[in-house]
Amino acid sequence: MGELAVSGRAGDELVAIGLGSCIGLVLADRPAGIAGLAHVVLPEAQGKLEPRAKFADLAVPELLDRVLAAGGVRRRLEAVLIGGARMFSVGASLDIGARNAEAVRAALERAGVRIVAEETGGNRGRTARVIVGGEISSQLAGGPRTALLSLAAGRPSRTPIAVQVA
Repeated sequence: MGELAVSGRAGDELVAIGLGSCIGLVLADRPAGIAGLAHVVLPEAQGKLEPRAKFADLAVPELLDRVLAAGGVRRRLEAVLIGGARMFSVGASLDIGARNAEAVRAALERAGVRIVAEETGGNRGRTARVIVGGEISSQLAGGPRTALLSLAAGRPSRTPIAVQVA
């Protein structure tokens, strides 16, 4: 939790396991073959600065900076969100999954990065998987894997394989 990884090497696999209320945030520059994944745990840092990927308000700019440093081009970046489940029956204000998803969406909007696919909500955990040069997928706990976005060269950059909100 709270980890971040970026790669530009085809075939590398970036994985965030056990995304309950957490968000697996993927930023990808498909033409450059670069992708990054952050495991976001909470909406705001509230004065804490480390680990940066743990908090939506710090994770988005940190992941963006690292993808750009690896050779990504800002105008080509696309985001995919996975996770944000409501793991416990509590009031809406305590729904950390929904708050995490909204905080990540807001930070991406501020950064000018568009979301092209998303699988968030529900009440089951997920695993986010990124195969650099392959695809981004989500897998519900005990369920099948769902391809959300192809990262393969030659795929149209504005057409996700599937967009799902559970």
